[in-house]
Amino acid sequence: MSEYRGHSVPTAGHTPDDDLTGYQVDGTDGHVGKVSKYTKDLGRLHMVVHTGIWFLGKDVVLPADSVMGIDHEARIVQVSRTKDEVRSAPVFDVDRFLGDPRHRDQLGGRHGSGH
Repeated sequence: MSEYRGHSVPTAGHTPDDDLTGYQVDGTDGHVGKVSKYTKDLGRLHMVVHTGIWFLGKDVVLPADSVMGIDHEARIVQVSRTKDEVRSAPVFDVDRFLGDPRHRDQLGGRHGSGH
């Protein structure tokens, strides 16, 4: 277990059955957005994060291995990226991403863990 903002969070991540929709997403330097409803549709390799204010934000795709911890009680997902790194992640296009498995595979290959 690790400490994050006074909450104890598991370091192992989450299971594919966890519904993280609406959870706050915090980068290494603060709040960056919320987990999008599309995350559940992508399986366990990717997470879609809605950055910014509801109508001004955008959905971006992060690899699931960027998740450092999850606090289910506080509904917070901690990722190993800065706010700028999250905001500059590839934009999620529902038709292209969900309709073309090759695009999803290429995205996962280009934007791996970043470590």
